[in-house]
Amino acid sequence: MERPAFIEKMELHDSDFGDQVRGLSNMLMTDGALPAKTKMLMTLLGEALVRRDGGVKLVAGVARNVGVTDAEINETIRLAFLIGGLPALASATNAYPDPAP
Repeated sequence: MERPAFIEKMELHDSDFGDQVRGLSNMLMTDGALPAKTKMLMTLLGEALVRRDGGVKLVAGVARNVGVTDAEINETIRLAFLIGGLPALASATNAYPDPAP
């Protein structure tokens, strides 16, 4: 899985902290009161709302790898629009694969 550049930089310069962040992230994104799949969709929604296009693309790829369906991604994108308007929708569409050339 591709990691964000800021994570790679942090781990390069402060590997102890990187281990802590990775551990916390792993703990937060596993099944708990909310299923991991739901947490992944919530993360996708959050990335869209703060307009992190690369984050949307990355999270969508990871989500698909853990069994999130296109229908679930579509509903999440619709919620991004409901909550964040057109700017969030523009970012959320980065969850879709790029069209073939």
